[in-house]
Amino acid sequence: MTVILGKPLPVLMAQLLLGLVNGSFYALLSLGLAVIFGLLNVINFSHGALYMMGAMLAWIGAEYLGLGYWPMLVLAPLAVGILGMVFERLLLRRLQGLDHLYGLLLTFGATLLIQGLFRSFFGVSGQPYAVPEVLRGSVNLGFMVLPIYRAWVVLVSLVVCLLTWFVIERTPLGARLRAGTENAALAQAFGINVPLMITLTYGFGVALAALAGVLAAPVLQVQPLMGSDLIIVVFAVVVIGGMGSIAGSIVTGLLLGVVEGLARVFYPPGSATVVFVVMAIVLLVRPAGLFGREA
Repeated sequence: MTVILGKPLPVLMAQLLLGLVNGSFYALLSLGLAVIFGLLNVINFSHGALYMMGAMLAWIGAEYLGLGYWPMLVLAPLAVGILGMVFERLLLRRLQGLDHLYGLLLTFGATLLIQGLFRSFFGVSGQPYAVPEVLRGSVNLGFMVLPIYRAWVVLVSLVVCLLTWFVIERTPLGARLRAGTENAALAQAFGINVPLMITLTYGFGVALAALAGVLAAPVLQVQPLMGSDLIIVVFAVVVIGGMGSIAGSIVTGLLLGVVEGLARVFYPPGSATVVFVVMAIVLLVRPAGLFGREA
């Protein structure tokens, strides 16, 4: 058996794949944060609560409405996206031009409100969510048995992340979005409806968080506090990649998931803090992040 640094190769490969699964969630969540901050300059602290809401809506759809995984994979992000657009119209828009701290406090308050409502109705116990029948089972890769559903999560996350990057960075729609946020007055002079584009962008960003929640529902126990700890790690991912960098969030999310998986092999106690150690090192060397632009 091949041994690398004292660890069997199959163990390392298994942890790399499991880390890639976690990295897929990090990439998808940090992508939503990067879209909202990069285009709207809003630090959305409620992202973790919206991730939880996506998972809870998927569970509610199955438990009370008889809606399976596939309908909720579309309906839950759509519902959360619409809620996000209403939130942006009624509240966030009033903070336009103010310090980032006001948006952070508002979204933090929204987090507490959302979590409190779900805890009041459903308690804090974890609820199981079944893997859809077509994605059940596993594939023997020789060095590990990989559940088909986890491979599906990686595939969907990569496709959504790459499509989002392509639309924002390489299409006329993305150019209009960037123009509207960098110089709203000039963009409006060219006929771009900047307020509408801002609302749609925020809705899309929070819908990405809800999509990650639906994908996570069959993997984790669904409960109202499931996004509380994860959002801190995701913020660290965004900072390492560069605040507002779409590509930075995707690449950093995937890489840090892999690094976290390797840490579980070589130094398990450090797996919970390795992301923050990497963040401290990156900020010392490059304060703007790996892909960020210096002010």
